[in-house]
Amino acid sequence: MPITGRRNICKVICMPPVEIRDAALSDVPAITAIYRHAVLHGTASFELDPPDEAEMRNRFEAVRGPGFPYIVAETDGGRIAGYAYANAFRARPAYRWSIENSVYIDSEMQGRGIGRALMVELLARAETLGFRQMIAVIGGSSHKASIRLHESLGFEMIGTFKGSGFKFGRWLDTVLMQRALGDGEDTLPDENAFPGTLYRPKTESV
Repeated sequence: MPITGRRNICKVICMPPVEIRDAALSDVPAITAIYRHAVLHGTASFELDPPDEAEMRNRFEAVRGPGFPYIVAETDGGRIAGYAYANAFRARPAYRWSIENSVYIDSEMQGRGIGRALMVELLARAETLGFRQMIAVIGGSSHKASIRLHESLGFEMIGTFKGSGFKFGRWLDTVLMQRALGDGEDTLPDENAFPGTLYRPKTESV
């Protein structure tokens, strides 16, 4: 039967079979290669020099160690098509219920729905873990695909830092978007459950 209609074609061609799973140390080489391309050719990251595999391994462990979610999309053939993670929005402990998301897709696999699949899973995992706010920091107001993706997942525009980055010979905005998770700010969190336990008051010496 012939395939008719752009939507049906997209379902067959744009979204290859992928498994969304926890990232492992063995995925770091593929993650490094994906991020390297993003640094050198895109504005999603404001880094200018792509980190090597050792540095990416350190960053991976810094995210996974405390219990933040880090996931990959793997094709039937074992190729890592993209990855996503959420990390502390800010280091100071009062922010510990707020996280910042990151998602990067293999340059040859973009535009096929993999980023959305990763984000849907990341949101679900973050909410289950007890986080209350997810904040997206998007490089460049012209990064329309990322902005539309976040909007479609319930993120709201909360602000723009004009001309806050300079890359590829031009000024770039930083776009901020936000989505509540679970009860958001409507109820008080349990400070004795993760992520509340990421902070413990220091015992004052007598």
